[in-house]
Amino acid sequence: MSESLRRSAWMLAVVAGAYVLSFFHRFAPAGIAQDLAVSFQTTAASLGVLAATYFYVYTVMQVPTGILVDTLGPRRILLLGAIVACAGSILFGLAPSMQVALVGRTLVGLGVSVTFIAMLKIIAVWFDEKHFATLTGICMLVGNLGSVLAGVPLSLTAQAIGWRSVFVGAGVLSLLLGIACWIWVRDRKDGGSDAHRPKFDRTVILGGLARVLKNRATWPAALTNTGIAGAFFAFAGLWATPYLVQVHGLSRDVAATHVSLWFGGFAVGCLFLGTLSDRIKRRKPVLVATTNTFALLWLVWWSGVAMPVWLSMSLFVLMGLTTAGFSLTWACAKEVNPPLLSGMSTSVANMGGFLAGALLQPIFGWVMDLGWKGGMLNGARFYELSAWRGGMLVIALSACGGALAAWWVRETRCRNIWQG
Repeated sequence: MSESLRRSAWMLAVVAGAYVLSFFHRFAPAGIAQDLAVSFQTTAASLGVLAATYFYVYTVMQVPTGILVDTLGPRRILLLGAIVACAGSILFGLAPSMQVALVGRTLVGLGVSVTFIAMLKIIAVWFDEKHFATLTGICMLVGNLGSVLAGVPLSLTAQAIGWRSVFVGAGVLSLLLGIACWIWVRDRKDGGSDAHRPKFDRTVILGGLARVLKNRATWPAALTNTGIAGAFFAFAGLWATPYLVQVHGLSRDVAATHVSLWFGGFAVGCLFLGTLSDRIKRRKPVLVATTNTFALLWLVWWSGVAMPVWLSMSLFVLMGLTTAGFSLTWACAKEVNPPLLSGMSTSVANMGGFLAGALLQPIFGWVMDLGWKGGMLNGARFYELSAWRGGMLVIALSACGGALAAWWVRETRCRNIWQG
């Protein structure tokens, strides 16, 4: 391995480490949903709002982050993001009320929102474009360790030392990773000084963003990401564990294991599908097959049909593998836009999923509350199957919309096809 490649790999590894923590925060509410409901005595709708604040600010920050990494470079914003995430995680862990917890969760979302786009920018700048989907898949695989940690490990740790201590520790870790990014990450291959870094020209930046947004080929990938990732973030990020406990009668630990299997399948799927797409030099067939299978699986969960645990676990693994299809949307968006705007194009594609997640989590809870019949379980609200079906329908419609949009994605044959 050459010195340049070794340096690039180490740089990417450090940022991927920060991405692990981003994934952990994204899905952590699912592992401690019962704890949060009891601690703050909240309704399903309010719990959905608490979980969704991360996604609201993450959504808003996607385009600004794309602009920043294309102009100022990823190094500075990774450090700043880590500082903000540290403050937010500690505040969330120490929150005496729902209002304070909302502020903490918002700061966490703001801080970690820069990590993914910065990571994609580093891949685009420091590595050959023919390996973009493969490297993205590898980083997603590593990042998903955070989502796996947000399942059974978080549930068990929260029961042992309390969920608040977990988030205080996560805040400290966030700061340490930010410092590591500042030490190791470099924005450009030529090693230019800060005095020669790209300048923030508002006219040029807005023109570049407008070019991405006006490009019709950008939108099918963005809408696919919106529907599939939105369903994934909304359900896996909060409602999956309570659903399995209340509808299928599983224990909390077994339910959390299902979610961890989903995350594990997603991680493996990102690596496998990205590599497969790069090798066969096709994006669209892989994207269509996985997203449409993912949408069909929601009919099973909507029905609430009883099944043995081995089967439900197997289906959650399959859910993970097919969810991973949306990871190709970043490559699809990048390859139909100017190479210099890779940060903006991937951020536009990435924004929809987080917006959908932000909207679907509280809507799901609101629909659930409409069907609540007054039942309680261990200090939190208990919802019957009819209420759960209403919420599941919302998620299923999102997944179907994403699967439909995949049919309109332009095939790039794994290369940039933009023509000015």
